[in-house]
Amino acid sequence: MTVKADTKPLFDGPEWTFDILSSTYDAIEDIALNDLGLDPYPNQVEIISAEQMLDAHSSVGMPLMYHHWSFGKHFVQEEQMYRKGYSGLAYEIVINSNPCISYNMEQNTMPIQALVIAHAAFGHNHFFKNNYLFRQWTDANSVLDYLEYSKKFVAQCEEEHGSAAVEQFLDAAHALMDHGVSRYPRPHEPTKKEKKARADELRAYEESTFNDLWRTVPTSDEDDEKSDEPDEAVARLREMNLPEENILFFIEKHSPVLNGWQRELISIVRYIAQYFYPQRQTKIMNEGCATFVHHYIVNALYDKGLLTEGAMLEILHSHSSVVYQPEFDAPGYRGLNPYALGFGIVKDIERICTEPKPEDEEWFPEIAGCGDWRTVLKDAWANYRDESFIQQFLSPHMIRQLKLFSLGDDASDRHYTVTSIHDEGGYRAIREKLARSYDIGLIEPDIQIIDADLRGDRELRLQHTVRDRVPLSEKTRDEVLKHLKMLWGYDVSLVGVDREDEKKVYETRVS
Repeated sequence: MTVKADTKPLFDGPEWTFDILSSTYDAIEDIALNDLGLDPYPNQVEIISAEQMLDAHSSVGMPLMYHHWSFGKHFVQEEQMYRKGYSGLAYEIVINSNPCISYNMEQNTMPIQALVIAHAAFGHNHFFKNNYLFRQWTDANSVLDYLEYSKKFVAQCEEEHGSAAVEQFLDAAHALMDHGVSRYPRPHEPTKKEKKARADELRAYEESTFNDLWRTVPTSDEDDEKSDEPDEAVARLREMNLPEENILFFIEKHSPVLNGWQRELISIVRYIAQYFYPQRQTKIMNEGCATFVHHYIVNALYDKGLLTEGAMLEILHSHSSVVYQPEFDAPGYRGLNPYALGFGIVKDIERICTEPKPEDEEWFPEIAGCGDWRTVLKDAWANYRDESFIQQFLSPHMIRQLKLFSLGDDASDRHYTVTSIHDEGGYRAIREKLARSYDIGLIEPDIQIIDADLRGDRELRLQHTVRDRVPLSEKTRDEVLKHLKMLWGYDVSLVGVDREDEKKVYETRVS
């Protein structure tokens, strides 16, 4: 890339002003849109203090959030860790909304502000707008309005019913927040009115196509022997659309004891749980996308002469810290760093598209050597989640680079056994196992409501499908069931059934 002789850096030194921020934003936007071809929402970049960043981070990163004691608890914990120097603060927070809101901390130096703008305002922003999970499960256009409404509604409930009652109810709803998501929505059983309308339409159609010749065709007496009417238990399950995995949704619609304001609070908690559902499935991809975008943009700015060497060194130091992967025996090891894994796979896709090796041509024949890495990356960011992204794009090269291998975990063995290493079969087995470890359907327990006889004992019956003989923690299980009983108002029972042989593993009840 040729640098013009009269090109001046966008800034020189750590200090920033809003004019410098504006000109740097324009330069970053030009590369993001015209070079990378990103498609982000309109941006709204806000500068906030360290305390405001702590506050936003403590309230699950949302710009508008109702009051709850747990947010204050997180704030105090984060603040103490930060003041004592045990942990740092996030450089930025970005909101999946339209316009996309990103918070930059005022204490950041100007090089870090440039890094953050590229990372959040264009990397995360593009991913939010284009990934299929966010398009399917979230509405970026209305989230801010809904959050404002929910904050006012919770405050109104506190005034009318007391803060203690609202707090206790939100505690129970938050305990079941992970079970307030509709992962696989299905159409509900039609109502009696809808059934009658369909029957009328069918009758009208039959009358319009009636042919008297069919009267002469013999019929079997078996047609009249059986009735299509289901028994009472089956009819009850159909009416309530059971089994149901979205526990909060079922409670909201069918709890015999809740008032209208309480059902609305559950609806608010469900909305927030659904909003964060895609983020729990795309951590690696989202951070990989944003980290690659900021890395590409700052290097392009440097090549154009718009960043000084000092600024570039500070940016690369921060970047290296973000993507650092500790060894398994290092004191700070906490598993695979999602930034390192996501960025590594994305950079590897770029390499496969531009400089493939014979191994890459065998593993990735459709993209190896194609040259158009921008299109490949944007297609991957739009159409995959972490599990499928790893399954599709983790290469033997990356497996070797990350030094990955797999262990056999058999409860009957006293020692672990290395089952997959760096060979043809090992690469595929490692990729498969790593991908499964990010499958949210396998990470979270499969608990569904299977029955609730509202005309009988009103007991709420749930079933936990136990995978790989891994039970629920008894302490947290029973505490959550107590919260569920408060929301339901009557007895709650939970039975664990083994997925393989369907035998009962445990049974517990809260009365």
